[in-house]
Amino acid sequence: MRDIMGMMAKAKELQQKMQDAQAELEQVIVEGASGGGAVKVTLSAKGELRALKIDPSLLKPEDAEIVEDLIVAAHADAKAKAEAAMQEKMQGVTAGLPIPPGMKLF
Repeated sequence: MRDIMGMMAKAKELQQKMQDAQAELEQVIVEGASGGGAVKVTLSAKGELRALKIDPSLLKPEDAEIVEDLIVAAHADAKAKAEAAMQEKMQGVTAGLPIPPGMKLF
């Protein structure tokens, strides 16, 4: 019976740590760029788009398709950085727990 109570306590502790980590991830901001910095996207580590900046030199009607592609590339860059930040944070939270490699908790 003690083992079950201990497991329940550890599960509750892990749940609190994960909630705290999620709250901290809301505060982590990453920036992705493309086109040599002409397009920049800012995301939270949870993937929420916070800002989009486009160099005014790109705002020509004939360049619309290029700008669209640069926005997608900048977003992908920022999203990859956000995922890396989230993985790093989760490694600290789940350290010492027998979680299979590659298992995503978010």
